[in-house]
Amino acid sequence: MRGLHQKGSLKLLFPRGHGRTDKTGVILNTAGGVTGGDQFDLNAHVESGAQLVLTTQAAERAYRAQPGEIGQIKNHIKIEAGGRCDWLPQETILYDGAALTRRLTVEIAADARALLVEPVIFGRAAMGERVRNLRFCDRIDVIHDGETLFSDRTALDGDAEAILHGTATGGGCGAMASIVLATPDADRYLASARDLLPETGGISLIRDGLLYARLLASDGFTLRRSLIPLLRHLGVSDLPRTWIL
Repeated sequence: MRGLHQKGSLKLLFPRGHGRTDKTGVILNTAGGVTGGDQFDLNAHVESGAQLVLTTQAAERAYRAQPGEIGQIKNHIKIEAGGRCDWLPQETILYDGAALTRRLTVEIAADARALLVEPVIFGRAAMGERVRNLRFCDRIDVIHDGETLFSDRTALDGDAEAILHGTATGGGCGAMASIVLATPDADRYLASARDLLPETGGISLIRDGLLYARLLASDGFTLRRSLIPLLRHLGVSDLPRTWIL
């Protein structure tokens, strides 16, 4: 690891490994969440043949914003030939009144490997929280040699609970996750991954070398029950400790 630079409330920690061959970076927002016009940017470069796991110390939280203010999170990862990166942040919890724009961009070499997950919780069900006013825009892009291999967009503006109640827009879900696997042999995971999915999940081979899955769940706990076995099946044999503490 070299060239580490950090400032503001966004920190990156590298805890001591336990026999792992990859490097694990733990992202920590010392501000405790995102609100108003907060802006967070992370850039990571995985060099040829290197392995990197990026996770978060805890769930990120997007709090109520003042009118006209939108928090921004931008994450950019570049993976060179033969490199591997597992992007495994914990859930982003969206509270009532939150306004957040989030973007994940991954530039990947043809023979590199990327496993990406973005889990989201719309208020904590166990606390009786309801999200009736939300502005949330989420974007995931996977790029190779300037060509967009995959692009996903999510936009919720207004009463999120009502929007997600629709049959075609969530079926009443309170949590969801997007999973992307980009690797030359992605197709070999397809059939067996489908066997792990709940009725509220789906997975497809978008193109050669690229799998996409989306999981819906009633709450964050139920989401994890489906998400963790799927991540392990897709190559995360040893989840970061922050996921299981």
